[in-house]
Formats: sequence, structure tokens, C-alpha cells
Amino acid sequence: MKEFKGVHSILLVGVGGQGTILISKILSAGFMQRGYDVKMSEIHGMSQRGGSVTTQIRYGDKVYSPTIGLGEANVIIAFEKAEALRALPYLKRGGILITDDHEIYPMPVLTGDAVYPYDALEKIEASGTKPIVVKAAGTAEALGNARAQNIVLLGALVTAWNLDDIDWEPLIRQYVPAKAVGINLEAFAVGKGMRSMV
Repeated sequence: MKEFKGVHSILLVGVGGQGTILISKILSAGFMQRGYDVKMSEIHGMSQRGGSVTTQIRYGDKVYSPTIGLGEANVIIAFEKAEALRALPYLKRGGILITDDHEIYPMPVLTGDAVYPYDALEKIEASGTKPIVVKAAGTAEALGNARAQNIVLLGALVTAWNLDDIDWEPLIRQYVPAKAVGINLEAFAVGKGMRSMV
């Protein structure tokens, strides 16, 4: 990670229970270790019922607000592709969008009141953004712990955003449950080696 002046913004979007807040805490701790000022905020939309969860991280030499406005996110990490499409207006021109190819159907879709955007990735590409699409949820399940999806995405971010100069392993050990450390470290390593599916 290169030194810079100013502020960088990372927006994480998912649904309740996917671990967006955990990955945000790990990222924030890593940036603070590098000496950056860090601000983080969380927005829960009925997260207990599978509603949207958004976490905003801003870091730099001096950060006055955690809020990320439209067109201001350097990076968006989406745990689900419909959430990636929903968050797209916040991505800065030339920014990085990392998304799982995972699909989670919200209650309005399950009740027939809304239609799931199966063409979410195509719409993102049509906007001029080339998403980095990874199989984070599927990879985590194959490793034996579906909850490690967030750490797979963290690994993909470290590679895409060139964050290798932060020692992430001790932070993962600190923030994930002790019994799940081994699988999460494996998930992180696999995520770092992932390349986009599209």
C-alpha cells in the first residue's frame, strides 16, 4: 500500500449475518496500525431478518467524517451481487468493485412483491465498471465454514487494493473466534489468490 495524502473510502455492502462488520473491524485495525486516521460507520436495515447492512470506512492522513457520498468510494466490497448493483452509484470513477457471485433473496422477492435482478453483473458492466467477481460464499462452504465468506473477500481486497504491507494474519486471529482461526486463515489465503470470474 503506497503512502498518500487525502482520504480513501471503502464501502462494504451485504445482508445481515454475512460478516460485513467483522471485516470492517479488521480493515480499520489494519489501517490504524499503518498510522492512518480511520473512521467507520455501520448502517443496519433489519439486519436480523436478512436486510441490507452497509459499513463505511474512510482512512487517510486526517478523516473528519465516516460518511461516503455518491461517487466517492474508491472500493466497494459486495457480499451479494444485487447489493453490488444497488451500491454502484457510490463508486468513484475508476474505482474497484469486488463482488461475490452469491445470490440472497430478500423478503420482497420471496413474497413475490419484487423481482431479483439476475442480470446485476451485466448491468454493472454496462455502466462501464468491470467488477472483480469471486466465488467467496462457495469457497467458504467448500472449506467447511460458510461464515468465512467475509475473509475470502478480505483476501481478494488485499490483492486488488495492494494492501500486502499490512500483516493481516494477527488481526484475523484477533477478531475471529478461536475455533475458526484455521479455516479463516485458509479462506484469506484462497481469497488473495482469486482472480475475477468474468
